[in-house]
Amino acid sequence: MAQGTILVTGGAGFIGSHVCDALMAEGVAVKCFDNFATGRLENIAHLEGREGFTLVTGDLRVHAEVLAAVKGVDKVVHLGAMGSVPRSIADPLASEAANLTGTLHVLEACRTHGVQRLVYASSSSVYGDSQVLPKREGEEGHPLSPYAVTKAMDEAYAGLYKRLFGLPVIGLRFFNVFGERQDPQGPYAAVIPRFIQSLLKHEAPQVHGDGGQTRDFTHVGNAVEAVRAALNSEDEQAIGRVFNIALGNSTSLLELLDGIRERLAVNDPAIGTIEAQHLADRPGDVRASMADITLARQLIGFNPPVDLATGLDRTVAWYAAHLG
Repeated sequence: MAQGTILVTGGAGFIGSHVCDALMAEGVAVKCFDNFATGRLENIAHLEGREGFTLVTGDLRVHAEVLAAVKGVDKVVHLGAMGSVPRSIADPLASEAANLTGTLHVLEACRTHGVQRLVYASSSSVYGDSQVLPKREGEEGHPLSPYAVTKAMDEAYAGLYKRLFGLPVIGLRFFNVFGERQDPQGPYAAVIPRFIQSLLKHEAPQVHGDGGQTRDFTHVGNAVEAVRAALNSEDEQAIGRVFNIALGNSTSLLELLDGIRERLAVNDPAIGTIEAQHLADRPGDVRASMADITLARQLIGFNPPVDLATGLDRTVAWYAAHLG
């Protein structure tokens, strides 16, 4: 990657902090933009004070702050968002303000300042009620949550900015990213850190529904690789497109729980006997999800380096060290 400055919105968040790490390791100057609504200072504390790293506290919902942050950077990685399907159902207005208005602010700032490329995060939630497996770009269903609507509209706006203004954008539809630093706390925490935290406390992990719902779980290392691939892609066919980012595998929640429990039971055999507590299905949840990543392989050269087993090994070890 060429030297330059890259702005990472949501840079103190789970995926964003890993992206900041990778870019800094390559000698790229990084400007981290975050309002710390869900991002955490501890995720980037090891980067503060290093040459080439700048932290800007700002809010995507404030256009002037976004405009100021984008000024002078070469490329932008837009990861800032208000995540979680259940949270968006509980508070649609907050989801819209952060995810849709915030993204429009980023697009407009990038157009104003003429950035070389904008790579932005979308979500597998845009496939909605589509029953087709694997999920392929161009075969989306109807969205099942306000979060999904905001991400679908982000893609529509990004495509429009490419067609109207020639803005060089690439979207990444992340499928169930997990890994180190993902927040296990709160009612909207992702399933893997919640499972790990419950088991470490010898509490029954909570599973909504029968646990047979499937997801394409992909380690954060693969998300970082996708960002790098999108930033570097020289294929003009990739510009203005959005790509599935996943492993291309399908794993049920109960299979996932078994894998986590087995890893933790190596050091604490009592964990191996803890059964799940089943709760009611959650509104807006998709029953089955698995990605076709052919297009990402072909056009941006995305090749996920971390398989599920390795990703779980790394993740469980990290949480055991930090939460155990």
